[in-house]
Order: sequence, then structure tokens, then C-alpha cells
Amino acid sequence: RESDHRAWTPVTYTVTRQNATVQGLTEGKAYFFRIAAENIIGMGPFTETPKELVIRDPITVPDRPEDLEVKAVTKNSVTLTWNPPKYNGGSDITMYVLESRLIGKEKFHRVTKEKMLDRKYTVEGLKEGDTYEYRVCACNIVGQGKPSFCTKPITCKDEIAPPTLDLDFRDKLIVRVGEAFSLTGRYSGKPAPKVTWLRDDIVLKEDNRTKIKTTPTTLCLGILKSVREDSGKYCVTVENSTGSRKGYCQVNVVDRPSPPVGPVIFDEVHKDHMIVSWKPPLDDGGSEITNYIIEKKDAHRDLWMPVTSATVKTTCKIPKLLEGREYQVRIYAENLYGISDPLISDEMKAKDRFSVPDAPEQPIIKDVTKDSAVVVWNKPYDGGKPITTYIVEKKETKATKWVRVTKDPIFPSTYFKVPDLLEGCEYEFRVSAENEIGVGDPSPPSKPIFARDPIAKPSPPINPEAVDKTKNSVDLSWHPPRHDGNGKIIGYLVEYQKVGDEDWKKANLTADSCPETKFKVTGLTEGLTYKFRVKAVNAAGESEPAYVPDPVEVKDRLEPPELILDANMAREQHVKAGDTLRLSAVIKGVPFPKVSWKKEDREVSPKADIEVTGVGSKLEIRNTVHEDGGVYSLTVENPAGSKTVSVKVVVLDKPGPPRNLQISEVRSDSCYLTWKEPEDDGGSVITNYVVERKDVASAQWLPISSSSKKRSHMAKYLIEGTQYLFRVAAENQYGRGPYVETIKPIKAIDPLHPPGPPKNLHHVDVDKTEVSLVWNRPDRDGGAEITGYLVEYQEDGADEWTKFQTVPMLDCVVTGL
Repeated sequence: RESDHRAWTPVTYTVTRQNATVQGLTEGKAYFFRIAAENIIGMGPFTETPKELVIRDPITVPDRPEDLEVKAVTKNSVTLTWNPPKYNGGSDITMYVLESRLIGKEKFHRVTKEKMLDRKYTVEGLKEGDTYEYRVCACNIVGQGKPSFCTKPITCKDEIAPPTLDLDFRDKLIVRVGEAFSLTGRYSGKPAPKVTWLRDDIVLKEDNRTKIKTTPTTLCLGILKSVREDSGKYCVTVENSTGSRKGYCQVNVVDRPSPPVGPVIFDEVHKDHMIVSWKPPLDDGGSEITNYIIEKKDAHRDLWMPVTSATVKTTCKIPKLLEGREYQVRIYAENLYGISDPLISDEMKAKDRFSVPDAPEQPIIKDVTKDSAVVVWNKPYDGGKPITTYIVEKKETKATKWVRVTKDPIFPSTYFKVPDLLEGCEYEFRVSAENEIGVGDPSPPSKPIFARDPIAKPSPPINPEAVDKTKNSVDLSWHPPRHDGNGKIIGYLVEYQKVGDEDWKKANLTADSCPETKFKVTGLTEGLTYKFRVKAVNAAGESEPAYVPDPVEVKDRLEPPELILDANMAREQHVKAGDTLRLSAVIKGVPFPKVSWKKEDREVSPKADIEVTGVGSKLEIRNTVHEDGGVYSLTVENPAGSKTVSVKVVVLDKPGPPRNLQISEVRSDSCYLTWKEPEDDGGSVITNYVVERKDVASAQWLPISSSSKKRSHMAKYLIEGTQYLFRVAAENQYGRGPYVETIKPIKAIDPLHPPGPPKNLHHVDVDKTEVSLVWNRPDRDGGAEITGYLVEYQEDGADEWTKFQTVPMLDCVVTGL
């Protein structure tokens, strides 16, 4: 029975011997066996095997290994290989033992020291010229088997054999783009040759697409996903110390061609057809171009229409066009392996007549000298007919007339050197193109240029000198260089050097920070002595330096204050009220003086802005009023002295109110107004007075005079019995001042006063006893109608007057004389 089963299986019933062979067992399984004796009476009890028995073949030592061969021999090593024994003795081979015998010796010695299962071994460390025999044994768990047959005697020396090469490929190979290809072969040689692959004389190395595999007898180059650049002459070289062999293969990786080369040229344009041309593709895909496919399209539609697919020339006629429509043309190249991407033309209008060329783009001016310049431009569209010449014109920028620079034709060059320019003049240039139809529009004018030689570095500045100094600064001055190098002087660089030092330090970092011929060098140390130098700078660079002749000791110098008055302090200043008053002066003095402003010997108004700079001072009052007028003084003071200047400021404004307004001679229809001029005339002559009245019962003032220059006025046309108020204002050229009003109203009624004296009394006739008199009415009747005139006479020399009589008329005859 099987060891893992409980049921017994009979083997035989008729065994008369004391042994039996059990067949039909499974290799590797464990079994129990039992035996029972039987006679005519019956079967006796079974006897079992005490232990299970595993079924397997009997184990012995392995057979001898086979095919022991020498693969390589050098002067100090031997490489051997062998095959396993035909029978391993019923157990796996656990190792191989390689043994060797030096010819002339009797015993074999073990070569392999460690457990070795490989069937290839290189014996190293041998002596050149010695001869050996080798054998190998296989071992299993039982032990070491019989040795193999010995090798022939092997002498240690280098074997030499020239390389051989047997290739599996022909001289030429064509491959489609994207496909893989391989070049294979076999080789031999002793010592083992070196294998090298080249393409167009460049050594190939392995990468993502290039695979190189070399065994001791075979070689292989594989290219994955080939591209056009993989085309070329491939070479494999097999080389050792005895010589070399080479094999070649011309590989052509073919593909569809690249697009035709543009631009598409419209050689002829007509109302119903065009003739176009182009250039062949730069890459024909490794196969000759078989034909071109030409299509056309209305520029305003998306549909391409075939023209032809049979042309092999690089020119084609595009027929069946509609006049006035714009068309595009696209061209494909085709070879045996496919069709290229298209070359698409610009849009072109179908029209039957050619035009003059387009205007060129704005020309560029180069290589300018004092009498010449080179004009460069780009070729414009030729209007359908080849350009025959270019016309270049010039003009001075302030002129209006363009002048042709030459009568000779300019073609095919797109540049021209214009001669005979006037030095220092500013010029513009333009270009026109001409074909057989006519002259096209001119280009936009070029950027203006001055006719002058290229800029060189300037000469040094002239006569630099120290013109002023303080305890920490020095003021320098100089004259411009004699030669500016034909370029504008950008500015100057100032440098200084402490006496005894070697390095020069920059006083200003950039030339444009010093555009004038003077500079204040600051940050110096009091008491030290410095040297100074100045360089002029233009667009070409820096000039040689010009040196201040003598070193300068930095210290303060004393100069008494000096005031240089600006025009606003040179005389009495008049400023209109509301405007800004500005007083300023240039201040000199070393050290710089202390500055103070006063008004009438008092501090100036807080509203005044006072500014003090390193060269002067300024006082400014905004929105002036009359009170800002007066005498202003500016005082400057330093240890060397002081100086004061004054200026009278008059703020021009409207006048003040008139004074002492009085009313007299009130009547029923008039009254008499008098007043005095204002205390303040506003700085300008009073031009007139404005007189107004108002009924006390009314809110409105009514003008009664606006142009009176006198300080009195007779107010007429009053309404008897009405109460009135009066007011008066003065005016000058700056406006009307405030009014002065009467304190109490007056009532328009006549006062009762004696009448005024009659006027113009004279006699008209004289007799011996009487005189005829006449007179005129008096100016004033005293507020009541005149009832009569009293006539009196007086004898010459007497003191008393004698009444004659009262008469109602303006005449009287005095009698009784």
C-alpha cells in the first residue's frame, strides 16, 4: 500500500519463491509491503516491512563528462569546455573537478579549488612553453565519477589567426522610414578581433534606436524605427593584431519627399490664368520625384480644386480663373513612397494687366560720411513684371523737393552709395522701383541723417582750473575741447586724487550728470591737498584727461556777503491783490551767509514762504492783500560782514471807502452831497465815484451817478416828502471799493430860508432925477416863492441905505434923486 493510504493492494497469489518483483510502482512515492504464507489448510498471518520504502533508481557515481574541448590557448592560460555525463548516477551533479598534468610528470593535479558547476573554465597563471593534458570529473552525492578522456597535449603559447568575415547582407539595402533593419554576420580570428561599426566614417554607439550585439563568433547591428538620417554607407571592421577585414552596405532609408521649396513665384498673371513656378524639395525622400500635384483655391472659399497631378516640371499653368478673384495655389511633391506636405502660395488676384511695382519698405541708411551715405532697401513686389531699375532720391529735411541721386540705372543691387552730400546738412532718402509698366510709388522717407564723418573720441577739455573752494568742496571750471570728434559732447567726467595716493576717484559716475563746463567736487577732507582732472565724453568714448595745473588745499576762504538783486527787487514793486509777490536775490559769500527777511523791521507774515538755497534766497507770498504792502528788507551775514537791501512793495487793490459824507441844501426834489477822498486809494489813482440812493421803504439801491470825478454831487429828481438814504464808493483801475452810507435818512422838503441875492443888477437908463434898473432872479428862493424885491439906494459917500420901495417884477425906476 501507499504510505498515505490504508488500503492494501495484492501483488500476486502464486509466488512459491522467497522473493518477488513488484512492478507498476510510481517513482518518488513511498510504499509499505507485507507477506503471508499459505498451505492447503489456509493463509497464515502477514508480516509487514517496518519502514516505508521510497521508489527510485539505484544511485551510483556519475559517468565521465563528455566532449572535453580546448576553446582558447594563450601563452599563460587555457580555456576549456565540456558537456555533462550521459548518466548522472541517479543524483544531480553537485560539481565538476578539472585536473591537469604537466607532460613529463605522472600525476594529475586538481585545478579547480572551489565548488564549480559551470562547464567552462579558464586555467590561468601558466608558464609559456609548458605542455599540459587536462581531464574533468563529475561529482554527485555519492562521490566523484570517472574522469573524462584526456585532451591532447596543449602547449601554452598565443594562437594567431587572421580575421575572417562572413556577412549576411548585400552591398545595398533599401528601408522604409519607421521600419527596423539589421546587418548581421559571422567572424573569427585569433586573438579575438575587435568589432567596430561605422556610418559614413563616424563610429556608431548604442542608444534608444541603435542596438549592437557581438558574440565571440557573430556580429549584429540593429536600427529601430529608422529615419531618413539613418541613410548612409555602413561599414563593419573586424580587426586583431594580425590584420583586419571590412564589410560595406549602402543603406537608403526612403520616405515621402519634403515640401517643394518656396516661395511660389507668379511668373505671369492674367484675368483667366496664371503661370507659377517653384523649386524642388530639399529632400526627395531618397527616391526620385515622380510628379507634382497642383491645386488651386478661391481665397474666400475653403475648397481646393485639382489642377494637375502629372507634371514633372517645376512650373505649371493655372487655368479657368475668374477675373478679379484672389487665388491661392498649393503644390505637393510625390515619389514612389508617398506625397509630401504642401507648399502654399500667397494670395494673388487674377487680372489681365500688370501694374507698376509696389513701394519698397522704409530704406535703411548705413556708412554715413561727411559727403556720402549708403542707402539699403528690400525688393518690393514687382507688379507682375520684372523690376528693371530702382530710383533713389534725396532731399534736405527742411526742403520740399526730392532730387534723383543718379541718372544711371540701379539694378539688381538693393543698395546704393549716394555721393556729393553737403557736410553738416540733414538728409532724407526714398526709393522707387520701375518695371516696363512704369515707376511705382516711393518708399516712406528714411530716418533723417546728418552728413558728417563717423564720431571719434574728443580731445581733452581746455584749461581746467579751481575757481572756488570750501572746507569740504572745490569748484572746478574749464573750456570745451577743441575737437568734439564729430559727435556731441555728452558731458564730462571729473576725477580727484589725494596727493600721495595712486588711485584716482570719480567725482561723478556718469558724464550726463555733468553736461556743463563746471562741477563742484564734494565730500573732500578739510586740510588735505588734492589733484583734479577732467575728461570729455561723446558717443565714441572718453577723451584723454586734462589736469588742473596745481594741487588744491581744501579749506574755507572768507568772502564778505554780496547781494545781486533780481529784477523783482531792483525797484519799487507793484503787485495786484490776489496775485503772488516774489522777491529774490543771488547771494554770494564764503562761508555762505545767514539769511533773514524783515518787513518794517519786524518779522514777515507767517503766510510768507521763504526759501534759501546755496546760491540765493526767495520770499513768496500768495494771494496778497493790501496789508502785505510795505518795505521788505533782506539781510545776509557771515563772519566777513553783512549786507542789507530793501524794497518797497505796493499791493494794488480797490480803494477804501470815501470819508465824511455830508448832505446839505435839502429841497423837495434835490439835495447836495459832499465827501472826502478815501484814506487808501489802493495804490492807484481814483478814477471816479459811484453815488446811489435808496428809498427807506425799498430794499433796492438806485444809481444816480457812476462817472463823477468830483467829490460832490447834486442829487436831483427826488420825490417831495420821501425819505432817502445815500451811499458813495470810489473806483480805481482795480475795481470798486466799499460804500460809505449816510447814517440817517433825509426828507425831501423845501426849507424856509431867505432867498439868495438877485443876480446881475445893472442900470439900463439914467436921467437927472431917476435911474432905470433891471436884475435877474437869485439862484435860491429860500424854499418859498419870491413875493417881491426891495429896492434901496445910497448916496455916494453916505453910510446909510435908503429904502425906495418893494416891487414884484425884475425892474424898477428909482425917482426923486
